[in-house]
Amino acid sequence: MELSHFNQQGRARMVDVSDKEITARTAVAKTTVRMHPDTLARIQEGKIGKGDVLAVAQVAAVMAAKNTSNWIPMCHPLPLTGVNVDFSDNGSDELYIEATVKTTGKTGVEMEALTAVSAAALTVYDMCKALQKDMIIGPTMLISKTGGKSGDYITETT
Repeated sequence: MELSHFNQQGRARMVDVSDKEITARTAVAKTTVRMHPDTLARIQEGKIGKGDVLAVAQVAAVMAAKNTSNWIPMCHPLPLTGVNVDFSDNGSDELYIEATVKTTGKTGVEMEALTAVSAAALTVYDMCKALQKDMIIGPTMLISKTGGKSGDYITETT
């Protein structure tokens, strides 16, 4: 597979998507934050001194998705049509974060979904680090994507 992110001099470039078709595109990404059970319980009970961790993490995820092109150098700025973030847990020591990002455009939203879950996880860490500094973030992965020339993708690893 030939990569299109390099110019004739071998230097990085933003890919020209001018001739691509506009299609509906969706991407889903997820990550995990592993922590002590008591830290997770305090998040769920709203007993973190900095405020509602999941509400702040949700806002951080949406803001990150909207600003991905400012974080990732060769990403195209995209008009997002939807960002949804879901949180769940295993009842013990893992917080699961999943983001679904949508657009109608010429390029996909995989990076926006990955950036969203990453920002949410980092926000959880930031808000809880006074309680626990050894939280573990990851793995972070693309779960699925739809739309575009390359077609649909669903991960085999979950």
